[in-house]
Amino acid sequence: MKDIKVEDLKSIKVFQDVPEDQLQWMIDRSRHYELEESAFMTSPGEPLNGTHVIISGRIELYRIQNNAKLFIAELLPGTVTGVLPFSRGKVGVAYGQCTELTQIMTFPVEQMRELIISHYELTQALVVVMTSRVREFTELEQQNEKMMALGKLSAGLAHELNNPAAAIVRGSVSLKKHLLLQPGAFKKLISIHLSPEEIELINAKMMEIMANTERPVLSMMQRSEREDEILDWLDVNSIGECDDIADNIVEFGITEADLEELKSKINKDDFSPILLWINNNLTTERMVADIQEASKRIADLVGSVKTFTHMDRGGEKEVIDIHIGIKNTLTMLNYKLKKVNIKVTEEFDLTLPHVKVMVGELNQVWTNLIDNAIDALENQPNPELRIITHRDKEFVKVSICDNGPGIPAEIKNKIFDPFFTTKAIGKGTGLGLDVVMRIIKQHHGSVTLHTGPGKTEFLVCFPING
Repeated sequence: MKDIKVEDLKSIKVFQDVPEDQLQWMIDRSRHYELEESAFMTSPGEPLNGTHVIISGRIELYRIQNNAKLFIAELLPGTVTGVLPFSRGKVGVAYGQCTELTQIMTFPVEQMRELIISHYELTQALVVVMTSRVREFTELEQQNEKMMALGKLSAGLAHELNNPAAAIVRGSVSLKKHLLLQPGAFKKLISIHLSPEEIELINAKMMEIMANTERPVLSMMQRSEREDEILDWLDVNSIGECDDIADNIVEFGITEADLEELKSKINKDDFSPILLWINNNLTTERMVADIQEASKRIADLVGSVKTFTHMDRGGEKEVIDIHIGIKNTLTMLNYKLKKVNIKVTEEFDLTLPHVKVMVGELNQVWTNLIDNAIDALENQPNPELRIITHRDKEFVKVSICDNGPGIPAEIKNKIFDPFFTTKAIGKGTGLGLDVVMRIIKQHHGSVTLHTGPGKTEFLVCFPING
């Protein structure tokens, strides 16, 4: 193991301007040792015993999240870590594991008070390390929280995209098969002789059916009864050869009176092939409409993702409608909401003026608060999530409230602390509410908690003009 001299510390940037006598004082009072490969310098929950200076070797800093290893940083020779002057950290928050034989110099925490009182330049150098570390950790934590937020949504988003994608595949296959049957109906249609007046009548009727948007909304029982009535009418009028004709007639709101009117104006022998041709067009229309609806669902989801992540914008504040971000978050979390069977109540004040915010960051706030509410409502009877927006003078207030079990009084004051979590080991990181608080403070706002049995409300408040 190498003997550490003042020159060795002087070669480290942070100590370059520290007087030599202060560095020697630090060396004399420090513990000098080596850790073998795979040994731990620190672990979560263990007391921090001093200021560590990495002399040689490498240390990997990581956390365990959802039973997976989450890399944070690599500590190289010259790194200063551990307890620093005026820092409030008392215990480790991550694993620090050596990836090779590592020499460390540790200045004991018991000597910190004397350091601060008697060695100004050395204290100043270490405070600079602390402020840099806070800034870097904050940036890393926020980036990690963004990735976690997207990770929470990915499984549900994949599910939401899979359903319309599968519908498009099924619809296109069915449409292709249906179109292959069209020539037969067309042959029957052109074998009859229609007058120009009859052609105009059929075309007008077809246009009227397609344009009708006020189609009846029926229960399964009502729909079954209507289809039976139509089938009886078709049977009486000797219309066959088509299994889905009754289904289409009911779907498009065609009545027996409409059929009788058309029948009265067409030659009796021509009515059956004409009705079958109309039915084929209705089937095609329904298939295309289903494919169109599924495609729109995918487009809406992609649009929600794009707006939610704000990946086409910078990090500057923008003036936006706050409800767009909340609704996009609900869209992204829709799978989890349906899984827990949560009733969502939106009480939005649509007269709210647009607000000046960092959109991507604010979406993290809604994601964390809504996701926490969903977790709290799991296995609860009649779960409900209420989201309320309103204006209070020059401020916007957003309430996210659930009817879950509430937060126990003994932990109420801890929930905004970094790394505090009430979730099972491996499920919670404790970053969510800390990030929520930090982002809202960046917006010069506040987050308050009101909780009790059957109700937990997080009230977010920030100025309209940032």
